[in-house]
Parts: sequence; structure tokens; C-alpha cells
Amino acid sequence: QVQLVESGGGLVQTGGSLRLSCAASGPSFVGYAMGWFRQGPGKERAFVGSISWSTGRTYYVDSVKGRFTISRDRAQNTVSLQMNSLKPEDTAVYYCASRIISDSTWQEGRQYTNWGQGTQVTVSS
Repeated sequence: QVQLVESGGGLVQTGGSLRLSCAASGPSFVGYAMGWFRQGPGKERAFVGSISWSTGRTYYVDSVKGRFTISRDRAQNTVSLQMNSLKPEDTAVYYCASRIISDSTWQEGRQYTNWGQGTQVTVSS
């Protein structure tokens, strides 16, 4: 049983920063990937980036590369998404998700099975 709970969303001005957290409940996440996704108004859910729980290796889509950073705290079972230089286009509900790493598709945001409830991020112009 895996449970994920996001927090840290809110309203921020263009150019500002927010840090989202995902609290993960489970016996162990060794062999798991943790991903961040977002869904803006009228848009489909989109992959943002991911991290290997064991190695810490990260992957990001081009639109957030250099601005967003994913990290994990293995002692506290949390995953963070640090968002800097925010733009109005970043406005969305942000979701934390996880999956077992059985192939390389976790790097592409595919086949994630466990999902949090989402947290709203709004960037004003």
C-alpha cells in the first residue's frame, strides 16, 4: 500500500519560487521511481520530471530544465520539487506519482501507478 500526499502549492508571482513536497507512505521505495506531473486548465496531464529513489538520478522535460529540481529525502520518505523562475505557463495542479522501476520508461513519465491528490500552483503575470 503506497500513499502519496502533496503539499506546498499556492499563489506566486512570475519569477518567484515554490517548493512542493510529496510525503510517501510505504515500507520501502528502493527500486521505485518518483515522478512529478501537472495538469493545466483544459490540458492533458503532462510529465514534469522524475527521480530514482535509489540512485537519485533525475530527468526533466525541456520546458522546466534548469528551473525545476527534484530531490528526495530517504530518511523522511519525501520527494520535493523546487520550482524557480516560475512562469504563468507553469500554472497547473501538480501531482506526485510513483512506480516500480521495471524498465527505462520511468524516465519518460510512463506507467506510473500510484498518485497523490494534487496541489494547485498558480503563477500570476
